Amino acid sequence: MSLFDSIKNKAQRAGSEAVRKLGQEAAAAASGKTYTVTLSILPMSVEELKAMPEGNLKQPENTAALTIAALAVYPSNPDASIAMINYMRNGRDLIGSELQFVKERGVSHNHVILSYFKGATPDNDYTPSEPAVIELLETSTSRAQIKDGYLKLFVQSGGADAPRPIVLRQKPSTGEWFLWEGVMGLFSGVRTPKSADPWA
Repeated sequence: MSLFDSIKNKAQRAGSEAVRKLGQEAAAAASGKTYTVTLSILPMSVEELKAMPEGNLKQPENTAALTIAALAVYPSNPDASIAMINYMRNGRDLIGSELQFVKERGVSHNHVILSYFKGATPDNDYTPSEPAVIELLETSTSRAQIKDGYLKLFVQSGGADAPRPIVLRQKPSTGEWFLWEGVMGLFSGVRTPKSADPWA
C-alpha cells in the first residue's frame, strides 16, 4: 500500500478557490535558501511524530514539514491530526474558528495539503511521489524577526503559483521550533484536480 493511499482514498475532491498571491514575498522566495525534508512515514499519532528523527523539532524546516504531514492525515485520523498540530503549537491548541476551519476543510480540501508534497500536481490528482518530500524556502525577509525567535518559511504547492507561509517560533530554553501561525493559509485554494475539472 502506498504511503498516501489511506489518506487519499478518504479525501473528497473539492473545487479550487482562487489562487492566493503573495506578491513580493513570492518573488523573494525564488532567490532564497531551499530546505528539503524527506519523511520516511506520515505520523499517525503524537508518539509516532516524536519518534521520528524530525520529531525533536530542533530544525524549523522539520517542524514546518511535520505540520503539513499532520494535516495530510486528517481524513484518515482527524483526532490524531489535531493532536499533532496542537503538540507542535506548544500548548497553544487550535480552538474556536481556527479549529472549526480545519475541521471543515480537513477532508474536502485534503488535495490542497497533498499539493505541498513533491510530485503532486493537478494532472495526477495531487498524488505525491514517494518517499514523501517537502521543499521549503527561506527568503531574504524570512529572518527579519529571528532576533525575537520567529522565522517565516514558505512551502511551494504543485497547484499554485505562489508559495504559502508558515511562521515558526523558537523556544530558547530547549532550542525547539514550534508552529506559530500559518495553518489556515495552508488550505488556500489550488488548481482543480484533473479528475474533478470539467474543462480538463
